[in-house]
Amino acid sequence: MNGKRQLILITIFLTLAMMSLSGSDQVPAAKQDHPIVLMGGVIHTVSGDIISGGEILFINGKITEVGATVSRPANVEVIDISGKTVYPGFILAESTLGLTEIGAVRATNDYREVGSINPNVRAKIAYNPDSEHIPVVRTNGIALAQVVPTGGLLSGTSAVMMLDGWTWEDTEMPGGGGVWMSWPNMVVRERRSGQRRPAEDDPKKAIREALENLDKTFDEAEAYHKAIKSGTGNQKTDLRLAGLIPVIEKKLPLYIRASHVSQIKAAVNWVNRRGYRMVLVGARDSWMVTDLLKANNIPVIISTTHSLPSRRWQPYDEAYTLPATLADAGITFALAPGWHPQVRNLPFEAGTAVGYGLDRDRAIRALTLDAATILGVGDKVGSLEPGKDATLIVVDGDPLEIRSAVVSLYIQGRHVDLNNHHRMMNEKYKQRYRQLGITD
Repeated sequence: MNGKRQLILITIFLTLAMMSLSGSDQVPAAKQDHPIVLMGGVIHTVSGDIISGGEILFINGKITEVGATVSRPANVEVIDISGKTVYPGFILAESTLGLTEIGAVRATNDYREVGSINPNVRAKIAYNPDSEHIPVVRTNGIALAQVVPTGGLLSGTSAVMMLDGWTWEDTEMPGGGGVWMSWPNMVVRERRSGQRRPAEDDPKKAIREALENLDKTFDEAEAYHKAIKSGTGNQKTDLRLAGLIPVIEKKLPLYIRASHVSQIKAAVNWVNRRGYRMVLVGARDSWMVTDLLKANNIPVIISTTHSLPSRRWQPYDEAYTLPATLADAGITFALAPGWHPQVRNLPFEAGTAVGYGLDRDRAIRALTLDAATILGVGDKVGSLEPGKDATLIVVDGDPLEIRSAVVSLYIQGRHVDLNNHHRMMNEKYKQRYRQLGITD
């Protein structure tokens, strides 16, 4: 086969492959062009009282009034939602949503960069608003997600994205996100009987080198920052070091992944020494160090409430009770299911936590206002009050119950299509049984 023919065949193959990976069928909603009033429902403002039979008015994507009754501007659309409940749109605090599509197809996965130190990597640039996964999670009331890079020591910079729009520029919510770090493993495990470890494989040395590399990187970034501020004009641009300036200036936090108690303690001590802001992510052993987290005012993103115990001696409900333990200690936290295919179960993980001791109102806050505050967008979303975005859901029951359904989703006042590939396939295969004379 000559080179030209081979190139043509490869091009055809790649074209067909990309056609099979086409985006979702749902069309992004148009900008709100007239006032809307939702009336008759139970409004959970989160930041204030629950209003039974209340009303909420939003204009140009912003909430303007919430109460027992609201005004009726000209050209208003009044929607009766009697018997239903209204909540702020849920917020997924950590995910690779929009960065990965099909795990087995490498070209559709763009959540990890080569190398260990990549704070300059921006997840929002790789975000695909056409992902088939986005309409699926919207069905359960998730309106926003923090899109996060992974891998290495410093993975990159995250962004908070609204889950409806044509491009990443349309969907980004300014002011949110931060730089993500994976804290080195601090546990040196003894070799089991019969196991051999190469002479050069020294776990203690690896830990020491990782921590030294971390300090060296931030020392260089602080020196770079001072040089830039001095205004001499002789400093060459270094994108990696520039990516850490928002952390040094405390404009953005460091999101530090740490699960083992030794990692958590080391990370907190390191952040205190350097004077940065920190959000703890993962936090499996955070129940052991609640006093430390509370004393240092460190918020937590709990990854995967639906998980097994981490140690043989721990009870089966270790992960289920963690949110209640942190709440009782006065620690602000949000929830994130962790593993990508499970992110749609975010409200049900909160429901599990309620079943294991977490106050229900606190569970709702973990999905809304507390999550928004941790992510740096609490001034825009997370509660239903005048001045905030009209990003909200209408539910036919309790959104933490799997039997309930989200009937409407608004993002900045735009009425979002709640159909998705799962629902379309469900309707398709129902037709088979109808054609066979078997009713639903």
